[in-house]
Amino acid sequence: MALVLYNTQAREKQRFTPLDADNVGMYICGPTVYDRAHIGNARPVIVFDVLYRLLKRIYGEACVTYVRNITDIDDKINAASIETGEPIAEITQRTTQAFHDDMAALGAEPPDHEPRATEWVAEMIAMTERLIEIGHAYEAEGHVLFHVPSMTDYGDLSKRSLKEMVAGARVEVAPYKKDPADFVLWKPSTPDLPGWDSPWGRGRPGWHIECSAMSEAHLGVTFDIHGGGQDLIFPHHENEIAQSTCAHGGTPFVGYWLHNGYVTVEGEKMSKSVGNIVTVRELLCEVPGEAIRLALLGTHYRHPLDFTREGLRQAKRTLDRWYRAVDEVQAAEDLPEPFIAALEDDLNTPQAIAELHSLHAEIRGPESGERQVDLRRSLRAGGNLLGLLEQEAREWFSWRRAGDELDESAVADLIGRRTAAREAKDFVTADSIRAELAAQGVVLEDGPQGTTWRRAG
Repeated sequence: MALVLYNTQAREKQRFTPLDADNVGMYICGPTVYDRAHIGNARPVIVFDVLYRLLKRIYGEACVTYVRNITDIDDKINAASIETGEPIAEITQRTTQAFHDDMAALGAEPPDHEPRATEWVAEMIAMTERLIEIGHAYEAEGHVLFHVPSMTDYGDLSKRSLKEMVAGARVEVAPYKKDPADFVLWKPSTPDLPGWDSPWGRGRPGWHIECSAMSEAHLGVTFDIHGGGQDLIFPHHENEIAQSTCAHGGTPFVGYWLHNGYVTVEGEKMSKSVGNIVTVRELLCEVPGEAIRLALLGTHYRHPLDFTREGLRQAKRTLDRWYRAVDEVQAAEDLPEPFIAALEDDLNTPQAIAELHSLHAEIRGPESGERQVDLRRSLRAGGNLLGLLEQEAREWFSWRRAGDELDESAVADLIGRRTAAREAKDFVTADSIRAELAAQGVVLEDGPQGTTWRRAG
């Protein structure tokens, strides 16, 4: 089966045909670095990480280029600096590192390129100049604005009328605008704000021009896949299309637009006023990152996802069972056809996970010998493609929650004493040590290779 993806612009599933099978390009909108990443920020990272892994499996490791930017020029960052007194450079450095740490804990592979907006301002200025020269943008009172009526098919991605878009975006109807829908490419900076010299005076780029310039610099004028959250369809991605296609005489910008659905928490929209914003760091203090990852992949990426603590606990229990099943086996080279077919059908991770559950059920069945080993190897391989089951079982079961004072060396010592007691047929002492460890939340599992342990729960 060929890879099929739902193209937001076409509003249908389409067979994926790259411009060049030896050089598949994917650009995903990255974080604005002013605060810790929350679970909604994590969803696109995990979704497109799975797509990245799948593309590399289909086309080859060296044939896929994944670009995800860092937005480190933004009014939210400026506001955070004013509110806290922390210098902008320190805020962006600290929160970028936190983002990297959190996403690595979720098993996300780093992109091939991670451009930071502050490093590509010259390219943003050059694109803005080009848009002015060909009549798609104009300067007004130190600002440069894209003139939306100059593009006849503006709105094709979001499928909204111009009137709907203006109302929905609540755009600023400034007196210097030729049309209410016109959006900023460049804006002036006061002395206390970040700024760069430009033909229009000291200022900074608008948000949308950042991604247009950085994607072109790394992937070219036209590339295969652009993705992000559903909330970015308008105005961000719509405006990227306008800038990039108009700057190059109508040359297509992106072949396939992919967008993941919104995330709610326990049935409610995340909001500071409600106080229910759940950060990745907070969750990593409760469960291993793989459990968070599995919970995020349990709903199809295009559908809304309601993130719950019970769902997180279920994901942890599932991984406990799977890790026991794949202990001491390597991943198979080939994957079961139903599993691959699920992922090639618009990244249907819930169905792919269901196939892994079926594999696990077979492992627990009457199969034995070589067939049993093959099933276990297939389970690990399928998990690996989803970014799961990448540890040894002992590592997984040795994870500890923040604040857990369990001394692993002491556990190992007690297991050694219990083994010696069993060999001496001193079963009273052996049972006493098992009970002592159980009281600390340690579960022992005796097998042909000796005794292993894991944390309860």
